[in-house]
Amino acid sequence: MAGQNGAASGKAICVIQQPQPLAIVAPIATSYNERIRPVLDALENLRRLNITKEGIQLPSIVVVGDQSSGKSSVLESLAGIGLPRGQGICTRVPLVMRLQNHPLPQPELVLEFNGKMVSTDEACVSEAINAATEELAGHGKGISNNPLTLVVKKNGVPDLTMVDLPGITRVPVHGQPENIYDQIKDMIMEYIKPEESIILNVLSASVDFTTCESIRMSQSVDKTGLRTLAVVTKADKSPEGLLEKVTADDVNIGLGYVCVRNRIGDESYEDARIEEQHLFESHPMLSKIDKSIVGIPVLAQKLVQVQALSISKTLPEIVRKIDEKLSNNLSELEKLPTNLATVADAMTAFMHIIGLIKESLRKILLRGEFDEYADDKKMHCTARLAEMLDSYSHDLFNCVESDATKNFLMDEIRVLEEAKWIGLPNFMSRTAFLSILQQKVRGISDMPISFVENVWNYLEDVLISIINRHSENYTQLLFSTRRAGQVLISKKKQNSISHVIEAIEMEKHTDYTCNPEFSQEYNRLISLQEDFVNEVLNDEDEPSHVNLEGIGKIEVDHLRQYPSVLLQAFDLKVRMIAYWKIVQKRLVDSIALHLMLSINNLVNNDLEKELVHDLLSPSGGGIERLLEESPSISGKREKLQRSVKVLRESKETVANIIDRIGSFGFGVLHSAQSIVVHAHLISATLEYFHGTGWWTLKYLIE
Repeated sequence: MAGQNGAASGKAICVIQQPQPLAIVAPIATSYNERIRPVLDALENLRRLNITKEGIQLPSIVVVGDQSSGKSSVLESLAGIGLPRGQGICTRVPLVMRLQNHPLPQPELVLEFNGKMVSTDEACVSEAINAATEELAGHGKGISNNPLTLVVKKNGVPDLTMVDLPGITRVPVHGQPENIYDQIKDMIMEYIKPEESIILNVLSASVDFTTCESIRMSQSVDKTGLRTLAVVTKADKSPEGLLEKVTADDVNIGLGYVCVRNRIGDESYEDARIEEQHLFESHPMLSKIDKSIVGIPVLAQKLVQVQALSISKTLPEIVRKIDEKLSNNLSELEKLPTNLATVADAMTAFMHIIGLIKESLRKILLRGEFDEYADDKKMHCTARLAEMLDSYSHDLFNCVESDATKNFLMDEIRVLEEAKWIGLPNFMSRTAFLSILQQKVRGISDMPISFVENVWNYLEDVLISIINRHSENYTQLLFSTRRAGQVLISKKKQNSISHVIEAIEMEKHTDYTCNPEFSQEYNRLISLQEDFVNEVLNDEDEPSHVNLEGIGKIEVDHLRQYPSVLLQAFDLKVRMIAYWKIVQKRLVDSIALHLMLSINNLVNNDLEKELVHDLLSPSGGGIERLLEESPSISGKREKLQRSVKVLRESKETVANIIDRIGSFGFGVLHSAQSIVVHAHLISATLEYFHGTGWWTLKYLIE
């Protein structure tokens, strides 16, 4: 290959001499193979490393075609060996064909599948492929996506790596699944969709190209046709109109067409090439087709050149993806917890985790800082606790026991009637007041208990979430800390319930407050007593409702039958109204203060004690249990380490490819390690100058 720079145009032109036919048995391969083969070997090493499992696609030539389009004949002609033939689908698995030009006295053929390598020869290769296919895809006519690799080392073959896929069929035959078309289509789309894939579309000369299913599939992923090359088979069977088909290009084949003649019967491959050459030179219609697009040798040369071009354009992206993936995996490895080798290491890790848990709890429970959980509203604990307290307070102040207008004075009258005794009239009985108070407290006693239970249930979810986050890398510690956290929350919940029950009991047995609001409210309401009683008993119109300032509209018809106790009942009622507000506030404020103290103690003292106690208890297993790495973490570590190993080997392999490319000037490279210029590759065209015997590769560089 000789390089030549255009002085004015800024174009770099690489010229590759096309081999002239030397003899009847002239090989397909050229000296160009010696330059591309090491690159292909390196790419095959990447395939063997399963680099595609890392999400990195490799350039490949994917052979597709409708059933009976002549795919097998084309591949046989390129490889110079026989492939399985027969009715229906012959290729039932992806067949990766690696052709390598070697000056061996006898060809070497090796099948690679399921981790095995099976040697074969030209006479038995077809049977060997069938046997391997049955192992991969089972007996019958079903297909499988498990690939089978055939390595062919033979003198005269082009250095190519191609993937042959099952032929497209719409009608299942006996032994095939009903959805065989969908299975084949999905497999083909998986291989041709990546931008790195070159599509070799095999078309029969006898069909209308626009109706071919393989064309429709390739157009769906390569609308411009820039990575599609078409080979037209059976030219000798349907020569009419073939020239017009390949020159009109109604299906937009960007890399062009090559017309070939299929080998017939027992013809040798050398004889088939002679017959092919003679056909395109002498046939009245086929001889009009330009010689730059006819014959298996031309197809081989084009495939080698297109493959080389694809590699040169793809390498920069492969390098970038390998570096990016390697960097990400190394970063993930660094984030994993280090293996704990000693008890001291385990204790250090344990105390560190406790510190992280406590700090997270302080931030979200005490300080109201939510940066760790910016998008998780559930973990904005100070706000959620305030909402829960507001809801509890609202329910308490709006419950039935707080409705002063319902059955106005009836509870008071009933209690006063039953509290009669021989003594001074109109003497307020404390027993009557306590009786009503106890009745009201019993009516709301479930509300504060339910409130504290809900709060601690919520706090348990928060605590477990934080423990999971900071202990997820240590399975044994995770179980221990979760168990300890749940035990501690249970204790705290029971303590709060006991506190609430005690507060409720205190309200039942003692009526006391030093809050001046009681006297102020009582005096305001008792000042309405005389007017209220007069309106109920003495109004000639006998209204059914009376408005009391600060209480509301009250129904009074039922009160007229209790004139003797009306004054006492009103007094008792307004005392209870004024005092009940004090009781409600105490049941809100004292419980809120108790919960905040309990939360503070949990975060700053109790949690650490409980975690240490649980871990060091017989059920906790001791600090030594932290030395056991969880299966999930060890599995993740091993997976990342394997991936890093593959990526490093792949990086070294790609570096060798770049060195090789740089050494023989394949493409435009400024140095052996640089492929940046290829990233600016806008287009590449292959031009054959008929009569000069030279191939020209033009690279248009920005």
